[in-house]
Amino acid sequence: QVQLVEFGGGLVQAGGSLRLSCAASGRTFARYAMGWFRQAPGKEREFVAAISWSGGSTNYADSVKGRFTISRDNAKNTMYLQMNSLKPEDTAVYYCAARDMNWSAVELTEYDYWGQGTQVTVSS
Repeated sequence: QVQLVEFGGGLVQAGGSLRLSCAASGRTFARYAMGWFRQAPGKEREFVAAISWSGGSTNYADSVKGRFTISRDNAKNTMYLQMNSLKPEDTAVYYCAARDMNWSAVELTEYDYWGQGTQVTVSS
C-alpha cells in the first residue's frame, strides 16, 4: 500500500504558475504509475495528467497540454505538476493518484490510491 500527500496548492492570479508536489510513502514508489486529477465545484473529477513508472511516458488532458508538465523523482518518492499560464477554469481541488501498474491510465477508476487533495484557486 502507498500513502499520498499533496502540497503546493494556493491562490494565484490568471497567467501565473504553481507547482504541486505529491509525496508518497509506503511501498516502493517506482513500481507505481501516477496521475493527477482535479475536481471543480459541482463537477466530476477529471483527468489532468499521468506518468509511467519510469517517467518515460506522459499524457495530458487537452485542456492543459502545453501549460502543465508532469514529472517524478523516484529517488525522492515524489511526483510533480508544474502549472503555467493558469486560467480561472483551472480552479479545482487537485488530487494525486497511484496505480499499481507500470503504465499510466486516464480513467480514475484505474487508480488504486488517492491523496486528500490540495486546493488551487486562480483569480481573474
